[in-house]
Amino acid sequence: MLKSLLACIASALAMTSAGAQTPAAAPLESFALYYGRNPPVEPLSAFDVAVIEPDSGFEPSAHRLPHTEWFAYASVGEVLPSRRYYAALPKRWLAGHNEAWASRVIDQSHPDWPAFYVQHVIAPLWDAGYRGFFLDTLDSYQLFARTDAERARQQAGLIAVVRAIKARFPGAKLIFNRGFEILPQVHDLVYAVAFESLYQGWDQAHQRYVEVPEADRAWLLAQAKTIREQYRLPVLSIDYCAPGDAACVRDTVAKIRALGIVPYVTDGALATVGTGPSTPTASSN
Repeated sequence: MLKSLLACIASALAMTSAGAQTPAAAPLESFALYYGRNPPVEPLSAFDVAVIEPDSGFEPSAHRLPHTEWFAYASVGEVLPSRRYYAALPKRWLAGHNEAWASRVIDQSHPDWPAFYVQHVIAPLWDAGYRGFFLDTLDSYQLFARTDAERARQQAGLIAVVRAIKARFPGAKLIFNRGFEILPQVHDLVYAVAFESLYQGWDQAHQRYVEVPEADRAWLLAQAKTIREQYRLPVLSIDYCAPGDAACVRDTVAKIRALGIVPYVTDGALATVGTGPSTPTASSN
């Protein structure tokens, strides 16, 4: 009897040991980005992850779904003057402009920046109910950092920001938009990696849709290969087609999907619900 009891206890301990019975995370098979006002819950619920512009008025806590996770858009390398935290941001931390998007570029090297970012950007979004964050503009430092030493300082600052987010909110899921240069140091803290314009792009400066040159695509695919094979992370591609161009949407989704990359094709302003691997070709407002 004692032997049997001990065996049961041993079995129970084995089942609860680290990782023994931890369910595997569901694969990220689809995602969407919607930056318009009043995000439409029903069409976005067709995706595993929906990234929302947090100033849209959307309340994720009011729309809990068992199959869709709401992620907040969060710019790291740039800030719009319209953002609520802009007034509190020390202006000596601003290093330049991105004229195409009317935004200011932030110097990531200031030691107080990671704590500021967590307190003023991520914490309010967490309190609002977001548990995932789409970290954008991770390479904006390249607009002003011209030397290897300058780039290294900026990358170190970005790494500190990512680690500060996970230290304050260990359960936060982070999707990088690019950020390839810092992945060797923080890939274990990342949920997925996205990039834009594998086949079809949006030229913000000239307000037009463009085809991506083969050389640019080859470089992105090399990055995707490393991310998938070395870091074992999902890779997401955000491409852009003109609203109503169903052939562009259909062909672009098919080509991206054939590469084993998760596709999302939408308009240049991300103001319509776009198309993923299993959503209808027609976009809806």
